[in-house]
Amino acid sequence: METSNKTAREIYQEVKANPARKKFGFGRKAALINVDPQKAYTRTDLFKTAYETDPRQLEYVNMLAKQFRALGWPVVWTHVAYMDSGEDAGVWGTRTDTEDSLQNIKYGSERSEFDDRLEIDRKGDAIYTKRMPSAFFETPLQSHLVWHQVDTLVITGGSTSGCIRATAVDSLSRGYRTIVPEETTADKHESYHFANLTDLLLKYADVVAVQEVFDWLEGQGS
Repeated sequence: METSNKTAREIYQEVKANPARKKFGFGRKAALINVDPQKAYTRTDLFKTAYETDPRQLEYVNMLAKQFRALGWPVVWTHVAYMDSGEDAGVWGTRTDTEDSLQNIKYGSERSEFDDRLEIDRKGDAIYTKRMPSAFFETPLQSHLVWHQVDTLVITGGSTSGCIRATAVDSLSRGYRTIVPEETTADKHESYHFANLTDLLLKYADVVAVQEVFDWLEGQGS
């Protein structure tokens, strides 16, 4: 195993700057998958479980969603919520049982709500409740993507080390070109955030500047 005194951020920046690194690239048609941008994870003023990496994250997500809708391409939002008993969290909900614990994000609770800053089209966008890390696990997402005949997924949200990573791995495993706009993901600590961006970039996805995605989408409408 290679060892290093460099920080996770420094390693990520080195990998990102490597001119020899090849990309999967964009395909013909994409879907936007916004993973768990809910108050439990976005409202740092309300909940200890929340985090912020780029202060413009939700603004960028809204901008992406607007561009996707203008193209007639699918926009998907996921959030986690559980029964009062928490039993649908399964073994994932057994390690702790505090008010901040995962399984205590209840249906109808403030923690389960999408952030108020998000511009969600509740009639036209797809909204799924999920209970495990990946947006694919036991949700209708795969069928939705097949219906829309997409070959590329743009994934935003949090956390980078948890549900973003799980969704990106599942995305690649299902044959999708997988794009993670760096400024649109967040995590609790920069070490987890940048270590997982590095791993995604090396193996599973193209981690790119959000402007690169804006520019590609703009070109699809011409």
